[in-house]
Amino acid sequence: MLARLQQAITIGLALAAVAWAAYFLRAGRPAWAAGGALLILFGYALFLATEFVLLWFVNRNDTVPRASVAQLIAAWWGEVLTAPRVFCWRQPFRSNAIRDFLPADGDRRGVVLVHGFVCNRGLWNPLMARLRAQRVPFIAVNLEPVFGSMDDYVDIVDAAVRRIESTTHQPPVIVTHSMGGLAVRAWLAAHRADDRVHRVVTIGTPHRGTFLGRFAQTPNSRQMRLDSEWLRELAAREPAQRYGRFTCFYGHCDNIVFPASTATLPGSDNRHIAGCAHVHMAHHEEVFNEVLRRVGSPTAADGTSQASATAAR
Repeated sequence: MLARLQQAITIGLALAAVAWAAYFLRAGRPAWAAGGALLILFGYALFLATEFVLLWFVNRNDTVPRASVAQLIAAWWGEVLTAPRVFCWRQPFRSNAIRDFLPADGDRRGVVLVHGFVCNRGLWNPLMARLRAQRVPFIAVNLEPVFGSMDDYVDIVDAAVRRIESTTHQPPVIVTHSMGGLAVRAWLAAHRADDRVHRVVTIGTPHRGTFLGRFAQTPNSRQMRLDSEWLRELAAREPAQRYGRFTCFYGHCDNIVFPASTATLPGSDNRHIAGCAHVHMAHHEEVFNEVLRRVGSPTAADGTSQASATAAR
């Protein structure tokens, strides 16, 4: 569903830019033609800039050290480059380009990949290519309905864990981005599944909500409001020792989850990634190294995995 929606948006924007440019070129106004087409195609960069301005102000009172202006600008530019690759290419057109990898002769611990809000499994293409090059079994899910409650995703996560357990006969490492971390926490709470997971790695997950949640309209995004009732109820169902199974990556340049400290959990291995925005953080080298360490890989990366990741983009 999401892939088709993002295909329509991507193609629609391209056609709108072409139509705008053609109309004003015929009218003999090339500056209007170029300016309007560029605004249609790259207006998202202005939207991203607004998010970075908001996080700059909101993070003023947070316990995490504030990012410098230079770090924010660099993170904004990184997200400007990352966003179209994810939302206009990998997710709409390449979400099934890399299939789940479950080798029959594998003896490695597996990985379950759980994406976030308005994403699908295509988000993970670079990581999946690198895991496959290292012969690490993995399954990447699609969380649907796209705009449903996060409680709707519990069975999807459970099915993926069962499937990889049946192949590897080991509890998997679960790697999550953004909302996906909350879906996994909901699964753990619903199934009391602590013994069925080796490690949970969350990347930019709004464990205590996010400032942007106040603008939310869909059930799952409303659940991500700061200190929402859903988040409070979830935390009340969780034993304190569960958080010791988590590695939480967070950042002071995360333009979606802020204040920055809301992406941490008490008692977990909380790791700050400086100068990196929300989507870009999912492909940070430190994240990949942590995943390989948890599955027992002897190396963090090699030439083959790097080349595969490049090809997946």
